[in-house]
Amino acid sequence: LCEGTGHCAVGSIVHASNAQVAKWINAKMILVANGGLGNTFDELQLNKVLCDHEGVEICGVIVNKVLPKKLEQTREYIGKALRMHWGDIPLLGCIPDRPFLGCPALSDLERLFGRPLVTGSTHRMRHYRVQELNLVATSLAMFLKHLKNNRSRTLYVCHASRNDILLGFLMEMLLLGERASESALVVTGCEEFPLSQQVLDIIESGSAHDAPPVLLVPQPTNEVMHQIHNYTPKLNFEDSNRATTAVTHYEPHINFDLLLERSGHAGLQNSGGNP
Repeated sequence: LCEGTGHCAVGSIVHASNAQVAKWINAKMILVANGGLGNTFDELQLNKVLCDHEGVEICGVIVNKVLPKKLEQTREYIGKALRMHWGDIPLLGCIPDRPFLGCPALSDLERLFGRPLVTGSTHRMRHYRVQELNLVATSLAMFLKHLKNNRSRTLYVCHASRNDILLGFLMEMLLLGERASESALVVTGCEEFPLSQQVLDIIESGSAHDAPPVLLVPQPTNEVMHQIHNYTPKLNFEDSNRATTAVTHYEPHINFDLLLERSGHAGLQNSGGNP
């Protein structure tokens, strides 16, 4: 099983596009496109042209990240378009969008910014919705009020010059105990405005391992916000929760028997286990 990154033309500048590589290794291809109708089929058609040019056989199409309310509509019309324009190349599956799979975990942010959590390392696998990214630009009193009343899992961001927000976050979360939300704090600009040793000593005192999660990063606030908003987390061996969720979510929506038949591995269908 080979995964081609991006569309079929990726790598063309070095004469090694995904379509060319598939040709060299005599691999059949499954085209995957994001949900939609006209735009989705347009993208599929462009990729098919390159596959046809290289003589690569397409054994099926999977449409990913479909709006759940448009799942049946997408399956019907993309299926019709394939039969009308591509003949016997089948639609192997339509996958409803599952936003959780695109939510970064704190471990992803550690890799993104090249810094480990200074506290709360036991919570590295907590996931956060980018929509709940919250830049703290209020007074300490207003922030603590929001923190006390907030029950959603929120990723807060503040600048390193706001020692009051950082220390207030740690103290309030500890005081709230079991009533606290599963929030985390990213402190930006720590290269230009390094935290004092006194503040670092306070952060690292006590059981830092189990404390509320705090990540100190060198990048400025605007860059951090931009990077988090545009980050696409990948499946990895550490995040077993995301991997298990992905398998459970995708498996029922893909016709694996047809996929194996079209790819020339029909004998695996009765091999005693799930594909």
